[in-house]
Amino acid sequence: MLTDPIADMLTRIRNSHMVKAEKVDMPASKMKLEIAKILKEEGFIRAYKLLKDKKQGILRITLKYSPESEALISGLKRISKPGRRVYVNKDAVPVVLGGVGISILTTSRGILADKACRRENVGGEVLCHIW
Repeated sequence: MLTDPIADMLTRIRNSHMVKAEKVDMPASKMKLEIAKILKEEGFIRAYKLLKDKKQGILRITLKYSPESEALISGLKRISKPGRRVYVNKDAVPVVLGGVGISILTTSRGILADKACRRENVGGEVLCHIW
């Protein structure tokens, strides 16, 4: 059992980029699917797919690289951890690297990227930063 499945997801993506893997598999959950959906919408990954198995399912993420074979994700950082939650109000939603990266937040309206939080005027728990 994992204590922090979101940190595990980010670490798997980071490690896969370091070895230039095409795909990465991990145990699936609703929150991980929503994070993968945001990464796809923002252009950080090529695709994601939920594979069925006899347990909880497997989330397969297809990574995206530039034409020079460089990873499009240069950094991932877990902000809110199980031992220390980080919450922000609607006026303090963080901007990552001047808008180059994204913050992913869990809000009362679901899991949203920072731009969507500002558009919908909501705050919440900051899950991670990706750039």
